[in-house]
Amino acid sequence: MHRDLDTQLEAAAAALLHGGVALYPTETLYALGCAAHRAEACARIAALKGRPEAKPFPLLLADMDGLEAIADAIPPDLIRLAEAFWPGPLSVLVRTKDYLPPQVRDALGYSSVRITPHPTARELCRRAGPALVATSANRSGQPAAALPQELDPALVAGAQAAVLADPWPAGGEPSTLVRLLGGGAVAILRLGAVSEAALARVFRVEALPL
Repeated sequence: MHRDLDTQLEAAAAALLHGGVALYPTETLYALGCAAHRAEACARIAALKGRPEAKPFPLLLADMDGLEAIADAIPPDLIRLAEAFWPGPLSVLVRTKDYLPPQVRDALGYSSVRITPHPTARELCRRAGPALVATSANRSGQPAAALPQELDPALVAGAQAAVLADPWPAGGEPSTLVRLLGGGAVAILRLGAVSEAALARVFRVEALPL
């Protein structure tokens, strides 16, 4: 690992472990994140982004061990999906454990989770996880950032740490978000980096039931 990258990772992990906020790269875009179980850090991220706290933050994981640490259960369809698309830019709504704060869970106790292929993000999850908040590093309504120079200086100043060393995000679309419907079916809630055609090769793609 490059020395500058390891130094930045060490500082970011320390900040997250102490309830701080950090900027870091993912496979798609730069993320603004914190340890998923730290409600006060989630509130700071919402304030930095100017984002309503009622909208849950997505979570990033390094591996299936991380998923087991936060998920209430891992149904067979989730294992099948993981084998097909993880690590990768596909987010899935998963019922998570009650120790996670409301900032990362919806009213039914579900969180948006994915296992990242980005080596920096995975290492940060391993050092400060098991799960990290991974909301796009931009003020609400402003463009997302894929390069360090595209980051809002106010966000950089407001975070306790930033991992700006290469490898940077690949850019492009954010992750696709799906809900498992059971019986080998999924509903697409947000189309992004994983196409509907790719999903349809593995799952039945259906509309959400009314």
